[in-house]
Amino acid sequence: MSTVPTPTAPTSSAPQSTVPAPTGPTPTFPTPAVPTSTVPTSTALLTDHYELTMLQAALRSGMAGRRAVFEVFTRSLPAGRRFGVLAGTGRLLAAIEQFRFGPQETEHLRSTGVVDDRTVDWLAGYRFGGDIDGFAEGEPFLPGTPVLVVEGTFAECVLLETLVLSVLNHDSAVAAAGARMVAAAGDRPCLEMGGRRTHEQAAVAAARAAYIVGFAGTSNLEAARGYGVPSAGTSAHAFTLVHDDEAAAFAAQVAALGAGTTLLVDTYDITTGIANAVAAAGTGLGAIRIDSGDLAAGARAARAQLDALGAVATRIVVTGDLDEHAIARLAAAPVDSYGVGTSLVTGSGAPTAGFVYKLVEADGRPVAKTSIGKGTRGGRKEIVRRFGPDGSAVADVIIPGGEWPGATRARGADPADRPLLVPLMRAGAVVAGTLVGAAGVTRAREHHRAALGSLPASARDVRFGQPCLPVVVAGDGTRAVS
Repeated sequence: MSTVPTPTAPTSSAPQSTVPAPTGPTPTFPTPAVPTSTVPTSTALLTDHYELTMLQAALRSGMAGRRAVFEVFTRSLPAGRRFGVLAGTGRLLAAIEQFRFGPQETEHLRSTGVVDDRTVDWLAGYRFGGDIDGFAEGEPFLPGTPVLVVEGTFAECVLLETLVLSVLNHDSAVAAAGARMVAAAGDRPCLEMGGRRTHEQAAVAAARAAYIVGFAGTSNLEAARGYGVPSAGTSAHAFTLVHDDEAAAFAAQVAALGAGTTLLVDTYDITTGIANAVAAAGTGLGAIRIDSGDLAAGARAARAQLDALGAVATRIVVTGDLDEHAIARLAAAPVDSYGVGTSLVTGSGAPTAGFVYKLVEADGRPVAKTSIGKGTRGGRKEIVRRFGPDGSAVADVIIPGGEWPGATRARGADPADRPLLVPLMRAGAVVAGTLVGAAGVTRAREHHRAALGSLPASARDVRFGQPCLPVVVAGDGTRAVS
């Protein structure tokens, strides 16, 4: 199986440059000033205005202290999708820990009159002290099943709605698209390279989500630093264009990065580019990259030319507006790996997972919406995945009331059941350090691989289809309300 190379800094054993040293005076450049970060450390204002006005009204009505249970779920999957993937949990837990109204936040609220002074004073002492359960990050999900349960006072839980939905909707959309791309690629690795097609912070989150669902690495260095995602990258067309000719550009890149580098061969003519690439690096050239044209035909021609030149081990990387369908169409082409950008970071046509955050219980009493087309099922619930004799999942089961006869939250009554809701926070504290940061990403990646493998084989088919598992409600055998 081919792998995506991860360049490292040159060492003393790296090949020496064959490019002539520049002559004339050595240029000097001013030392740039180190900017002071303007990114706030508090996440408290990454929310909607109405979260705070609801709080103000609830403080007045006496409802702020009521025990509440909120559930996060989606009513449907994007058309033709067979499952979703929960991602962003580790980022969300870290963000909740930073959800604090410090002096800058409270001064803004007070000076702009968003809420009254009593509410601002209450917010100054805010700390989420409730409990959160949820699907393990990386878990495939179906419509109608709560993937996150937030429990505490109404006041402390209602403030988290926008933050929860913002993180989970974005990251889960990327993860679902990425999982389909990985399935279409088979044993050929995919590299995330969409940072230039989205917001700079969304790019980091997208790289994280893509790695969880099986991408081999990313072009994004912040994702590498913050989450341990392997990074890779070589050069763009600009590097070729800045040199006098393609041969000089390739010689410079090989001198700097070694013969194992990847050379971009389609700046001018692909056939000439491949010839120049092998001339610069020899038959030990690591890979070529093709970014335009008919990728299948181009890959076949490139493979034949490389083999004829003796570069039989040189890999072929293709990029250029790929999505899961384009990757699937390249299955028979001699491609070794894929670089994916725009389609991945925008959810491949479904830029949100469609999650909603709904109150389902108040002081132990089930509550529900009855709106046409937007009804909800009241009361806290337990969710289990049921498996058949062959170990493959056969259904997701919703158990109303949060328990079922003979069961505990840690173990189902039926040994073929796997509870999907696991503890994430207790009394406002994350239950394990391995849920956040780089450790959380590693854990989620491993969980996704195992969980996806337990779904029916049809789940990995990227063609238009129905959800891969039925969702039923225990006791009445009906499908979940959507």
